[in-house]
Amino acid sequence: MKHLKIYLALLASMALLYACSKREANKPAEEPITFVKPANFPSPTYNFEGNPLSNKAFALGKKLFYDVRLSADKSVSCGSCHQQFAAFAQLDHSVSHGVNNCLGKRNAPVLFNLAWQKEFFWDGGAKNLEIVPINAITDACEMGTDLNTIVSLLKGTNPYPQLFADAFGQNSITSQNLLRALTQFTAVMVSANSKYDKVMRNPQQYAFTADEQQGYQLFKDKCASCHQEPLFTDGSYRNNGLDVNSTDEGRKMITGLESDKGKFRVPTLRNIELSTPYMHDGRFNTLEKVLEHYNSGIQQAPNLDPLLKTGIALSATQKQQIISFLKTLTDDEFIKNKIFSEE
Repeated sequence: MKHLKIYLALLASMALLYACSKREANKPAEEPITFVKPANFPSPTYNFEGNPLSNKAFALGKKLFYDVRLSADKSVSCGSCHQQFAAFAQLDHSVSHGVNNCLGKRNAPVLFNLAWQKEFFWDGGAKNLEIVPINAITDACEMGTDLNTIVSLLKGTNPYPQLFADAFGQNSITSQNLLRALTQFTAVMVSANSKYDKVMRNPQQYAFTADEQQGYQLFKDKCASCHQEPLFTDGSYRNNGLDVNSTDEGRKMITGLESDKGKFRVPTLRNIELSTPYMHDGRFNTLEKVLEHYNSGIQQAPNLDPLLKTGIALSATQKQQIISFLKTLTDDEFIKNKIFSEE
């Protein structure tokens, strides 16, 4: 009887192992994380050769991006100010909202198509995507900490030691690998499948409505000098007539040049429908108010962009047509893509 029980137990164990192995065999393989240049996009600026993409490093970067424990008071993560439903901008605050309920002075920019940017932030204060997180990490009104403190935290916090080892090898919890992992997550955020993109790539199958088409023509006539297709920014810095005596001197803080006072980077208009509020300080909460600024609200300044000296005349109908076109830049697939979502 004893031998029979052992034999039956052995059979049960073998059956369990077989069932588990069968489930593993039938389990779909994990899709590799890739970076693909959209057909209607130029070549990217960021080069992955120095930071080769891998599923494990991407997953690590994603976990870091959403972990509030990296901030000084354990209340704020990168994802707090960069919310996926708002195109990775911050819908609920005009300016960044950080630790200790501190408010910054600038609106949190969208995070996508970063691999095509040559400079970052509203003033262009960073020129390498891999160092961009340092600003949020160290800013007293954002995460309020430093790289060394975070590295020490990660070394003593499971499952990070194993996750870093899987992604970069043993003893790999370093500030460089922290930044590389975050970059793998953010650099893969590509938004290029809006209605606009479908029309551009396949006009035989997709088409704008009459209002969208008229808005597109108006956009090309009145807006495209700064918001150049297909990225919908030319990457330049311009004074667009918001303030004459603002305390935020914009690009001048980086260059020291008086001619750069009040200049800010031209933002992309992709997903603009979702990324309210607008401008570097989040002063406008609707696209109608943005267009009315260009129609009637521009303040004259010595270094006002020459294209705006006389404003941009727009009727009420024209404004609505432009907005109709701008809504074709909304990329629902990107906004709802679960590989970027907090789990």
